[in-house]
Amino acid sequence: MNRRRWVAIAIAAGLFIFSGMTQGVVAQKSSEEETETTIKGLNQWLYGSNQLEKTVLQDGKENQQILKVSVEGTIADTGSGGLFSTETYDHQFLLEELRAAQEDETIKGILLEVNSPGGGVYESAEIAKEIAKLKELQIPIYVSMKQMAASGGYYISAAADKIFATDETVTGSIGVIMSGTNYAGLFEKLGIEDTTVKSGALKDIGSSSRKPTAEDTEVLQAYVDSAFNRFVNVVVNGRGMTEAQVRKLADGRIYDGAQAKENGLIDEIGFPEDALAALQKDQQLQDAQVVEYDVNTTGFASSWLGLKLAEAQGLKQSDTNRVLQLVESLGTPSSPKPLYYYGGE
Repeated sequence: MNRRRWVAIAIAAGLFIFSGMTQGVVAQKSSEEETETTIKGLNQWLYGSNQLEKTVLQDGKENQQILKVSVEGTIADTGSGGLFSTETYDHQFLLEELRAAQEDETIKGILLEVNSPGGGVYESAEIAKEIAKLKELQIPIYVSMKQMAASGGYYISAAADKIFATDETVTGSIGVIMSGTNYAGLFEKLGIEDTTVKSGALKDIGSSSRKPTAEDTEVLQAYVDSAFNRFVNVVVNGRGMTEAQVRKLADGRIYDGAQAKENGLIDEIGFPEDALAALQKDQQLQDAQVVEYDVNTTGFASSWLGLKLAEAQGLKQSDTNRVLQLVESLGTPSSPKPLYYYGGE
């Protein structure tokens, strides 16, 4: 058996011994398949089922539900999905929520609360794709922008039926950024040479150890422009604006809520409760139950001991791994990536 399996069995045995419930807990298994089944059962007992469950936020009719979905933080897939995630934003969990809503006939509307500076181009597109599927099912989506819904945060909001923001909301920043750092001048002063061997002139495009050529800049600009064009089309289609109107607004600048409304980027000034009230009124959902998805866990799963034991099993990422995956998702100075991200920092 591998390390993870041994750790799981040891954890379960220790806990049962401590509570006086040791009889027959860890039985000798005759096959790897039986062992795996036992470990899954023990993990479910220890941590919960890791399945989506609904939490009722406001009472109402169970056959008419409004689902609250939150996007909080940088839109990046750090691979920290599941019941042990302590990240503010969990990309895989968000996608799972949107997909579950597509299969749930009781969901009659969605309130999407966004508080994000944006993030990855790919991850933003993944969210927009799932939102488009909900729109095809004619499920109304109202967005409430909180402190910030900029760049990718606006990208995922643009297709909503109605967008709310406060006067203080930071939004806009429509555009793409690819940030990098070049050390070629410093290397030259220190006498450090770039000895890269490559099959073509552009194989190391974006390298931080050599000066960028005019061709490098042209290729990267074309790449960024292509992503930008997709962003523009999302806003054009979502807001019913002309391409010329969107491009005039899409120079990367930010807008507050009042400016965004004046320029047609949002519909109303208001807070989440105002967006919810409008959704209920506009869609005749005053009697609907308001719910949100959560993950089925036990108290032990959220305890310090539970988190540490899950980390030892490989069920939960270490803090170091989460940071490394976040950096990789957003790019590094030596490997920049295009981002729908306000500020690029």
